[in-house]
Amino acid sequence: MKLYPIEAGNFKLDGGAMFGVVPKSIWNRTNPADANNMIDLTARCLLIENGDRLILIDTGMGTKQSEKFFSYYYQWGDHSLDRSLKKYGFHRDDITDVFMTHLHFDHCGGSVQWNKDRTGYEPAFKNAIFWTNEAHWEWATKPNEREKASFLTENLLPMKESGQLRFITRNENNFIEKSELDFGILFVDGHTDKQMLPHITYQNKTLVFVADLLPTAGHIPLPYVMGYDTRPLLTLSEKAQFLETAVKNDYYLFMEHDAHNQICTLQTTEKGVRLKEIHTFDHLFD
Repeated sequence: MKLYPIEAGNFKLDGGAMFGVVPKSIWNRTNPADANNMIDLTARCLLIENGDRLILIDTGMGTKQSEKFFSYYYQWGDHSLDRSLKKYGFHRDDITDVFMTHLHFDHCGGSVQWNKDRTGYEPAFKNAIFWTNEAHWEWATKPNEREKASFLTENLLPMKESGQLRFITRNENNFIEKSELDFGILFVDGHTDKQMLPHITYQNKTLVFVADLLPTAGHIPLPYVMGYDTRPLLTLSEKAQFLETAVKNDYYLFMEHDAHNQICTLQTTEKGVRLKEIHTFDHLFD
């Protein structure tokens, strides 16, 4: 097995929305805002090369939305999914599986693209199976008013219409030790219903793709919960349990949205669980 960090593009969001009830005077220390109160974020995906499978976890925003749409997210830098795949010698047509932690546009928008004559949409990975779970698919395709703007029809229905959509098999617990894609999955419901966090054993370490349970290293303290979460008190309890487990098991946390930190570890302090070390992917893994 080999893993590769895939940088699908940088953007910005309002810092207050990203930190909920936490005052700017506090979160601004770890995630400094610009003059518009926007903080740096990224869409960092993960590519898993495992035998004859090439699995991509999340796909970023993609490129099919309008100029007006992207103007809300202040894209910056020169990262792109295709450029990042090419860096490691791959093309999107090589991808066999696309695993989506959840179906908000910044996590699955890159899964679908315009067709050749721009009359409709098609899967952006023509040879891939697209993986979500049935409960989250139901949640996303019949969205509540709070999340409606994050679940875009054009990101979802083309995957089903193509016949390439599959559902991860869930059990009665919140954790699957080995899924159809050969890695563990933790299900969490605070941010959105049945978000999936992959747990990957690699070079004798457990790497957890923490998605929107822990957007950046600045979100480690328990009350630092996004305003975007649908059930913030549930996030609080899920996060507390996860942080404790992460410390106990020496997890390495792969951060999808932290533009300046790729991987972190945690430690228990007198103030609770806090950041231990920041790692770059290349430094951590040979």
